[in-house]
Amino acid sequence: MTTKLDTHKTLVADFYAKVWNAKSLGAVADFVADDYIQHNPHVGNGRAALEAFLGPLFEAVPEGHFTIARLIADDDLVVAHTLFQANADDRGTAVVDVYRIMNGRLVEHWDVKEAVPETSSNGNPMV
Repeated sequence: MTTKLDTHKTLVADFYAKVWNAKSLGAVADFVADDYIQHNPHVGNGRAALEAFLGPLFEAVPEGHFTIARLIADDDLVVAHTLFQANADDRGTAVVDVYRIMNGRLVEHWDVKEAVPETSSNGNPMV
């Protein structure tokens, strides 16, 4: 039986696959509400602002790719712990995105990012 939380996690996983990794601006409307609230200070509110941000980013980083390490869902929130790599040689950036979901669409987003260092004091991977 598929639960609401499973459905929310699938929505977020598909958003990464179809928008971010496939670089499909046309797919943004399938996932993101018109009145999307954005907490990343580099992106405006609304789906149109997200599309305006993604277009130039996809051109600047055509090999950019997210790998999902874990998805955690609670009520209307999904937390995605991912590794973003600009290209195959990039160590990457560990990213935690938090999405609020309503009516089958992403309606709000927060994120934190940290570059993956060359060495680690503990030997454990960040993602």
